[in-house]
Amino acid sequence: MATPLSAAEFLAALKREGVKVVEVGDWRHHNREGHGPWGSVHGVMIHHTVTSGTKASVDICRNGYSSLPGPLCHGVIDKAGTVHLVGYGRANHAGGGDPAVLRHVTAEDYGDRPPAPTRGNANGIDGNRAFYGFECINLGNGKDPWTEAQLEAIERVGAAICRAHEWGARSVIGHLEWSNDKIDPKGFGMPGMRDRIAARLKTKPGGPAAGMYTVGKGDTLWSIAASKLGDGNRYREIAKLNGLKDADAITPGQKLKLPKR
Repeated sequence: MATPLSAAEFLAALKREGVKVVEVGDWRHHNREGHGPWGSVHGVMIHHTVTSGTKASVDICRNGYSSLPGPLCHGVIDKAGTVHLVGYGRANHAGGGDPAVLRHVTAEDYGDRPPAPTRGNANGIDGNRAFYGFECINLGNGKDPWTEAQLEAIERVGAAICRAHEWGARSVIGHLEWSNDKIDPKGFGMPGMRDRIAARLKTKPGGPAAGMYTVGKGDTLWSIAASKLGDGNRYREIAKLNGLKDADAITPGQKLKLPKR
């Protein structure tokens, strides 16, 4: 739990972490002031937009729509990994959520994932005051691919804000971990993303991404771990880091992020 960063501090934190940023209009003063509090902040929330196309997605997240005025987040993460800043302060992104989840995120006392939320938008507590929010451009149908550049940007923005507030990676959650009526982000696992953020927090700000490996014909996670990490039993770390539910389901040409040796 902390006082929100100023807009200038927020921007500086992102840039220190090597995030590619585009500032959209007067994003620093575009917010839902007067419609509820902003802060104290407890963490970072990740969403998917259910849209495609950078310009259309950024416009929707900045302006909102008739039943939900913008901004709908603080930053929009496009497929190329660029973060478009559309607002700052209170934003309509988190909605209602489970107070038990908020307690565990604040304490960072959970394991792989927070307890499953039992409350949603209609009966939950106000998350718009408590979280920084990032919308990631993805249709959310489980088929629209997440690019490695986009996943790396999520990792970097999460680490940037956690570093600025001296939080750990468990302060970064997905919308589906906050509210029982949400499914986002769909297509990758938040536990694996938190592992990526935790690894980044052990390095200097703005450092390079972890090593990448392109899957070849006949590769298995065990063989990759054995050749690249020196221990085939570390295949589980590769699976977790990349959000792979089935360690056998890799295909030639697929790019995998590798943990440090």
